[in-house]
Amino acid sequence: MLILAAIPLGNPADASSRLKRTISSVKFIAAEDSRRFGRLCADLGITYDAKLISFFEGNELERLDELIAILQSGEDLLVVTDAGMPGISDPGYRLARAAVEKNIPITVLPGPSAVTTALVLSGLPSDRFSFEGFPPRTSGARVTWFQSLAEEERTFIFFEAPHRLLESLEDAVTSIGGDRKAAICREMTKTYEETVRGTLADLLAWAKDREILGEITVVVEGFDPTTREFSEADLVAKVLAMESAGIIRKDAIVEVAKELGLPKRSVFDAMVHHKSR
Repeated sequence: MLILAAIPLGNPADASSRLKRTISSVKFIAAEDSRRFGRLCADLGITYDAKLISFFEGNELERLDELIAILQSGEDLLVVTDAGMPGISDPGYRLARAAVEKNIPITVLPGPSAVTTALVLSGLPSDRFSFEGFPPRTSGARVTWFQSLAEEERTFIFFEAPHRLLESLEDAVTSIGGDRKAAICREMTKTYEETVRGTLADLLAWAKDREILGEITVVVEGFDPTTREFSEADLVAKVLAMESAGIIRKDAIVEVAKELGLPKRSVFDAMVHHKSR
């Protein structure tokens, strides 16, 4: 069986008893960093006799055949990353996909996740959210990336390296606007845990004023469609396009208002004004 296990983000006390039992009992463990895994086991006061296999982003593809062979031999394989859940911006999902294709059973030991921990800490809406991974490293690609999220209505979450946080916040303000609410969650569950809340402009000012260290997760409020501004010409063009597709004007007005999150009267008045010209 393939066992994907969540690892504490920082505080070893967050490790489940099931995780500790599994570490001590399996014969094979694929770990992102053997030294960090060893420190975790020492902190937990547990030992393991398993064969430890290096499994990180740089060697994930070349390790797949070896790990699948272990699973096909009838042995359990435990997969752990440095922190959080395997497969979430860390090695794991390709192995899980390969296991599914080979009809190998998979189980998950649930536990800490930087994504959901930061979401709850942020105080931003959590009923609908998306996780976007890491932004691109180059400024041009990063601006385009943020622009693609500018009208994302769900709260969105991303990871960032501390030395790139300032540049990412600058590009976010440029692409999304400085008034969007957001939060920076740093070193979650660790001694120097810190959550900074405010607008993106506030967070940018905060980041400019200090050296930033540690693991960073950023949470950004989703776009409010009621703040979107449309010209009268935009509304008329959308109604006329629907009419040309065979929809009667009354229904087209209703559909445009619904699509844009506007009062039906606003679209109707735009069409009346257009007709009177």
